[in-house]
Amino acid sequence: MIQNKTYSAKLRDIENGWWLVDAKGLVLGRIATKIATVLQGKHKPTFTPHLDDGDFVVVINAEKVKVTGKKATEKVYPYHTGYPGGLKERKFSDLIESDPGEVIRMAVKRMLPKSALGRRMLRKLKAYGGSEHPHTAQKPEPLDLSRV
Repeated sequence: MIQNKTYSAKLRDIENGWWLVDAKGLVLGRIATKIATVLQGKHKPTFTPHLDDGDFVVVINAEKVKVTGKKATEKVYPYHTGYPGGLKERKFSDLIESDPGEVIRMAVKRMLPKSALGRRMLRKLKAYGGSEHPHTAQKPEPLDLSRV
């Protein structure tokens, strides 16, 4: 009887790449799912669920991301201040003006595992409102979202 062995990546074998995503004119939820896939490493043949073998993702033009339907005016992001009765809300329109990278980060965060591994994966996401970013030394390659 022939037994196939399951491949499991080792920490020393993991190589992280850098990808660049231009969010201009793209739908928020659709790019968030693709980014979450790359951060987890599910696009690689060496994917191992218990290791962080995903790649770094740099998102530019986050303020030009689109949302469908009435989300641009009606979507709210609740948060709690930590004090009694401290439940607050931020509207999408206010958040996209003040910190557009946060909109991308929160959409991707909710698609990652809710564990220490998911928090480590989220640290590899870099989102910026404009077209400039400080990661040119890493030479991020453009990510073809249709292939992920």
